[in-house]
Amino acid sequence: MKFRVWRRPQITLNSTECSCGRNHFTCAVSAFGECTCIPAQWQCDGDNDCGDHSDEDGCMLPTCSPLDFHCDNGKCIRRSWVCDGDNDCEDDSDEQDCPPRECEEDEFSCQNGYCIRSLWHCDGDNDCGDNSDEQCDMRKCSEKEFRCSDGSCIAEHWFCDGDTDCKDGSDEENCPSDVPAATCSLEEFQCAYGRCILDIYHCDGDDDCGDWSDESDCSSHQPCRSGEFMCNSGLCINAGWRCDGDFDCDDQSDERNCTTSMCTADQFRCKSGRCVRLSWRCDGEDDCSDNSDEENCENTGTPQCAPDQFLCGNGRCIGQRKLCNGANDCGDGSDESPHQNCRPRTGEENCNVNNGGCAQKCQMVRGMVQCTCHTGYRLLEDGRSCQDVNECAEEGYCSQGCTNSEGGFQCWCEQGYELRPDKRSCKALGPEPVLLFANRIDIRQVLPHRSEYTLLLNNLENAIALDFHHSKELVFWSDVTLDRIMRANLNGSNVEEVVSTGLESPGGLAIDWIHDKLYWTDSGTSRIEVANLDGTHRKVLLWQNLEKPRAIALHPMEGTIYWTDWGNTPRIEYSNMDGSNRRIIADTHLFWPNGLTIDYAGHRMYWVDAKHHVIERADLDGQNRKAVISQGLPHPFAITVFEDSLYWTDWHTKSINSANKFTGKNQEIIRNKLHFPMDIHTLHPQRQPAGRNRCGANNGGCTHLCLPSSKDYTCACPTGFRKTSSHACAQSLDKFLLFARRMDIRRISFDTDDLSDDVIPLADVRSAVALDWDSKDDYVYWTDVSTDSISRAKWDGSSQEVVVDTSLESPAGLAIDWVTNKLYWTDAGTDRIEVSNTDGTMRTVLIWENLDRPRDIVVDPVGGFMYWTDWGASPKIERAGMDASNRLVIISSNLTWPNGLAIDYESQRLYWADAGMKTIEYASLDGSNRKVLIGSNLPHPFGLTLYGERIYWTDWQAKSIQSADRRTGQARETLQDNLENLMDIHVFHRHRPPVHTACDVSNGGCSHLCLLAPLPKGYSCTCPTGINLQSDGKTCSPGMTSFLIFARRTDIRMVSLDIPYFADVVVSVNVTMKNTIAIGVDAHEGKVYWSDSTLRKISRAALDGSQFEDIITTGLLTTDGLAVDAIGRKIYWTDTGTNRIEVGNLDGSMRKVLVWQNLDSPRAIALYHEMGLVLSRGCLGDRRGLLTSQREHNIHRADKDTGANVILVRANLPGLMDIQAVDRARPLGFNKCGVRNGGCSHLCLPHPTGFSCACPTGIQLKRDEQTCDSSPETYLLFSSRASIRRISLDTSDHTDVHIPVPELNNVISLDYDSVDGKIYYTDVFLDVIRRSDLNGSNMETVIGQGLKTTDGLAVDWVARNLYWTDTGRNTIEVARLDGSSRKVLINNSLDEPRAIAVFPKKGYLFWTDWGHIAKIERANLDGSERKILINTDLGWPNGLTLDYDTRRIYWVDAHLDRIESCDLNGKLRQVLVSQVSHPFALTQQDRWIYWTDWQTKSIQRVDKYSGRNKETVLANVEGLMDIIVVSPQRQTGTNACGVNNGGCTHLCFARASDFVCACPDEPDGRPCSTSEFTECHLGRECIKYPCYSLSGEGLHVSYIIGGLLSILFILLLIAALIIYRHNKSKFTDPGLGNLTYSNPSYRTSTQEVKIEAIPKPTMYNQLCYKKETGPDHSYTKEKIKIVEGICLLSSDESEWDDLKQIRSSRGGILRDHVCMKTDTVSIQASSGSLDDTETEQLLQEEQSECSSVNTAAATPERRGSLPDTGWKHQRKPSTESEV
Repeated sequence: MKFRVWRRPQITLNSTECSCGRNHFTCAVSAFGECTCIPAQWQCDGDNDCGDHSDEDGCMLPTCSPLDFHCDNGKCIRRSWVCDGDNDCEDDSDEQDCPPRECEEDEFSCQNGYCIRSLWHCDGDNDCGDNSDEQCDMRKCSEKEFRCSDGSCIAEHWFCDGDTDCKDGSDEENCPSDVPAATCSLEEFQCAYGRCILDIYHCDGDDDCGDWSDESDCSSHQPCRSGEFMCNSGLCINAGWRCDGDFDCDDQSDERNCTTSMCTADQFRCKSGRCVRLSWRCDGEDDCSDNSDEENCENTGTPQCAPDQFLCGNGRCIGQRKLCNGANDCGDGSDESPHQNCRPRTGEENCNVNNGGCAQKCQMVRGMVQCTCHTGYRLLEDGRSCQDVNECAEEGYCSQGCTNSEGGFQCWCEQGYELRPDKRSCKALGPEPVLLFANRIDIRQVLPHRSEYTLLLNNLENAIALDFHHSKELVFWSDVTLDRIMRANLNGSNVEEVVSTGLESPGGLAIDWIHDKLYWTDSGTSRIEVANLDGTHRKVLLWQNLEKPRAIALHPMEGTIYWTDWGNTPRIEYSNMDGSNRRIIADTHLFWPNGLTIDYAGHRMYWVDAKHHVIERADLDGQNRKAVISQGLPHPFAITVFEDSLYWTDWHTKSINSANKFTGKNQEIIRNKLHFPMDIHTLHPQRQPAGRNRCGANNGGCTHLCLPSSKDYTCACPTGFRKTSSHACAQSLDKFLLFARRMDIRRISFDTDDLSDDVIPLADVRSAVALDWDSKDDYVYWTDVSTDSISRAKWDGSSQEVVVDTSLESPAGLAIDWVTNKLYWTDAGTDRIEVSNTDGTMRTVLIWENLDRPRDIVVDPVGGFMYWTDWGASPKIERAGMDASNRLVIISSNLTWPNGLAIDYESQRLYWADAGMKTIEYASLDGSNRKVLIGSNLPHPFGLTLYGERIYWTDWQAKSIQSADRRTGQARETLQDNLENLMDIHVFHRHRPPVHTACDVSNGGCSHLCLLAPLPKGYSCTCPTGINLQSDGKTCSPGMTSFLIFARRTDIRMVSLDIPYFADVVVSVNVTMKNTIAIGVDAHEGKVYWSDSTLRKISRAALDGSQFEDIITTGLLTTDGLAVDAIGRKIYWTDTGTNRIEVGNLDGSMRKVLVWQNLDSPRAIALYHEMGLVLSRGCLGDRRGLLTSQREHNIHRADKDTGANVILVRANLPGLMDIQAVDRARPLGFNKCGVRNGGCSHLCLPHPTGFSCACPTGIQLKRDEQTCDSSPETYLLFSSRASIRRISLDTSDHTDVHIPVPELNNVISLDYDSVDGKIYYTDVFLDVIRRSDLNGSNMETVIGQGLKTTDGLAVDWVARNLYWTDTGRNTIEVARLDGSSRKVLINNSLDEPRAIAVFPKKGYLFWTDWGHIAKIERANLDGSERKILINTDLGWPNGLTLDYDTRRIYWVDAHLDRIESCDLNGKLRQVLVSQVSHPFALTQQDRWIYWTDWQTKSIQRVDKYSGRNKETVLANVEGLMDIIVVSPQRQTGTNACGVNNGGCTHLCFARASDFVCACPDEPDGRPCSTSEFTECHLGRECIKYPCYSLSGEGLHVSYIIGGLLSILFILLLIAALIIYRHNKSKFTDPGLGNLTYSNPSYRTSTQEVKIEAIPKPTMYNQLCYKKETGPDHSYTKEKIKIVEGICLLSSDESEWDDLKQIRSSRGGILRDHVCMKTDTVSIQASSGSLDDTETEQLLQEEQSECSSVNTAAATPERRGSLPDTGWKHQRKPSTESEV
């Protein structure tokens, strides 16, 4: 902190504040840390003595004239300015207590009387000045957000994530202590704070974790550049920062072990020992921190005084009013000297005479006249005259524009801004500004005025730089760990790579939003590049004299680019955006210029210097440079500006901060406790203002890049492409240098002069070593020793493909025969030389003997020879014919590591480089005339090539590409340096000589490979590996006869036993294998079968890789064993996941579970067809046995009887699994089922004594023991998100069978239509309802629009309607089964409707609702008469099903974890199972309740009567959802809608006693109901029915039929009533009790209907009830209450016990012989829950359903007649024997 003291009073100095001692006033600390002391009497004297008015703030001085207004801060303004809406006093005191001003309709009225735009209300900005426009209600957080204690909202998953995201830290309070720590995979490294990064980034010298934990404990680090110092942590810093007194290393290792003699000649040593630049000596700044660099300096600088101050001769500043006042205020008398034209004081002056001679204001001070001036004027040196003050000259007086006027000024704003009510600051028009910042692992955004904090992108590796394109709504960022530039939409979607190659450390990024270009800096490559927004047409813009370019900013309106460079010579530069007119605008007092931004409205640039801890600004040309903030900046990194505020990130404080951009005051922390804040930008349209597009609409006529300059534009070409005209570029490259750098492949174009290297955009290049090329097809080929593959791509990076990727271990050399299109390579791992077509087909081994680490290889198609180097124990260079003939060692002495090979066709020489001998040599092609071309200054040559008159080579140690004259070795040049990991090198050109060979005509007559050979032979024919050449010397055998075949997880390979060497060949199946474990071979058809336990399928293909198909894709978990019965044409397999052994046809059809019991973990399987046995081990045909070793990755061979003669067949085969030996020449044997499949309709399976017929899983064999049904009769149907399966209930194995329905994503609910045999299901991923046949065919979408979350589905099989619940829309809808006539039934009072079920026979619709108030409801099928059945003691009622036989509802509650039931009216509620994990759906069949359970991942069942006998039907099923039963007994019954749709044109809804027709919500063009007609029934009131509009031709025939049916129905009712009354009078028994009501109104809370009983006949004893008997066990006339209305047809004592158990639990059902009644004799109902009509109807229905046990026990009479139900009952057994 600097202090400026002109008088020397007693002062006390410290590092945090200024203290000037007694009798002095301390001015405010300036932005530079300067302190000024003035005499105490100068405070509040109306004079600006401090220069910043701090001595006059808050003063009340009687210095204003009667014509002026006195502000609260002591300032005087014109009275006419009071209450004019402008803050002229600067403290708003001139606008207080003003009459209210009328605001316009589109304005907001502030409490202080200002009017602002309505849009500014509640935008987080204090526009009124008194914050009255920001007194707003707190924003509501969304469901996916967490509300902090301060009211701000953050992403929900940030709660308790270990990061403090709320400002107040409330998101990390009260967190559970057992939060599991993040676990990293084997390929990842775990940082100290838990984050996972790729393990390859561990100890790579980069801070990928953000806390350097990935760079700690590293035995070795990547070396730093020259001129850099490596910290112990691995960080590289400038070498000049070593021992400079600042801790620049994060571990402070740069200041350890320092001596006092570390300063260089261009440095100054402070008293503390710290070194600073010599140029900083006596520059007025305390750079040493002890002021020793500013001691003993001559005062050469002239202090700058404020406009209303006077500069004394001694450099001191005093207020203008102290000029010529008779007092020596300057201390040197210069304020009173004659030079100031101070007139002599006569003592007779008076302000009343001629105004004291003053031009404006006069006042008497100490008896003398003192002239002063009005506001806006300053006193001149004569002490009388006043001059206008140019307020515009004072920086920051106006936000943007300022126009001075006489005695005043006027502020104005740039386009896109509006002047605020204070008339000085400008507010940007548009949305609220958002701070967008990179946080290394994510990109976040924060509202600076509101603390709103949201996540934009997460799961990033190391995001550093970013920028945005507002109009295109894109955000761009660079990742220095992945070395990528990415982009995404501003909503976080559509993430994609823009630039993915050739980046090393892209630390700066900038978007040209006018011309749509992307610029970036790369401190690793020392370049600035440009490209289109999608990364195309990439060009190196600047590369010379760049060291470490960092921050970058664009000014597209001016066509300029600005950047910082923090290399050894830190500087800030700019140029035109086309790279021209480059200039340095700042290169002093810079050390670590990180961030850079441009204030487009203020026409200034701002930057931060992390080393100097300062924020500075300057004009755009570098003039008027000034420090804004120089205190409290530990490590500023990036900066942005908006309106009058600066925002910056700080690494040390992990925060985002803000301050005033003019003064540096009003500093505020926007956000702290961030992970690692990096780049920052203000997201607002005014940060990217509109400007003139210099390139226009047609890209300026340029074919590629149009780059703006200061006045016009320039057409530019991508790197390496030459210009063909002023606007056009070449479309291709003719010649370029091609070289590999392990992680990438680059080119240097010889078509241009700049020789910039350009990365070919290739994917997944990990360790490229060898290269070659073919200009005929524009292909570049390379080997990769990390992926052990050979790949190719076009020279521009397109059409990339892997050519060879199997059986390679270290492909180190590569050569292209461009004449016959062959690919040659060496493999130092397998010690082979191989050849194939250039696309990798017809691969064969050429040389496999006497090779010891072969390395580089070149071919000479002209002479027919190939040459290669060998690095083994005896290094040598060999040659052979290109068909491997005439092999010869040509060089064998004075060799160590012979690497590069190149042929000079002109001189017939062979060149090579030897890294061990450090030489480049050549010899004739036969090895003679050997000479050293270059023998000095070759540290480690590797790759070598020839072109023209030059030889080019790469050098590992020199990290450079060099060239020299190919004949003399002189004229050496360095093309590129500072390139790590240089490998092979070639020159791509289009001038290879044409060669005519015998292979040109009909492939030389060869069936497969035609290889060149030396003359006179010229060529020879060769076969692919493992196949023999036939006696004609041209034709190959059709395939392998005897071979080994084995699985290697990701591929299947064969080793021929027909040839003299063991070479594995991959079965080239065009499919990805993940974990191939078991294999089998059908020797008859020549097909291989395999199981993949990761993909969970069994596949097959021909041995040549063709005819691939998946045969089993469902129901597999871990298929470890597989066997093919080539005789019986079957495939068998074991599954350790399901513990099953299964069989099927070879095409996967007719699949059957053979064994499913008493299996623990079935694995290997073998067949003995002749005996009809499945065995655990197989045998080989000869005396030799084979063994795979998974640990050693080897295949061995030994004698199968003795184990002797062990040899190694193949080694180094990681992932080695199953193996089989195949001899296709061996006869198969006799097929027991060969004649008509044994007479079986499906499966014929052999056994020791013959064979047997079998059916597919779940289907029973018929009595003829030969034929099977097509499907099970009764089965469960269930969904598991991506599958629909069935479990047969006809068989005992309970095996699930997948139904092959296509395109399943997230299936939730199911139902079945027994009429058409269709499955209906909902898919909430696609938001559709679909249907298909039971075999998965004929899938079609029924409802494809207007769905959100369809959780429930039900089919009305009678009326042919489909019902569903939509939880997203909170509706229940209905449509015809084909999706037509769609209608919303219920859309009110639904919260979360879930399961749904229909009872067509009763006309009822049931559903569950698990919203805020969970409930189960019922309505008619048309949605009428809606009624809540259950709404108490419910949690999450998920599943719902109906028992149509016992008339009960069952449901599962996933919150209370239980299964319950009740009757159709919500009564007789019973808990069936009280402890279930997490049930979701349920169904019922016979005596069982089945349900799916999420937690146990199983389907279970329980006895529906007792809740006992719990069983697991199916276990280990992920994503279980709905479950239903398909059974002939399930969908029975009919109603009025069952015939001709009830006569309705669209929808027919059956109800309890009638039906209604309805119309769809959207008309479909057909006529529908328009009015109603009335139909009456006997004994009932008339019912209104809808009728239909008539056509011009009369009534539709369906209406006539409906009318006739109605008449017939009435006649039948009358006949039934007559018969019923006749029978009633005939069978009435006076001995039976009469039913009486105690309170038929049901208005009280609980009522009982009681029965008066007298002794009954013996046959009535079959009713079980609670009874009391006398001593003689006789029945007395007493009141009997039947328990809960349950009638039993059994006298079993155990069932009576169950009845007592049910009695205690309020209701239940017992066994199969149960007749339910809804409290027929004992009814309990809530008051008002049923009206009289409902009650009467209920009693009528249930009495008829649970009526007399036999015909002798007639229906008892009741008071009040009940209408006849029309049901005829079968006669029941009358005795126990009959029962």
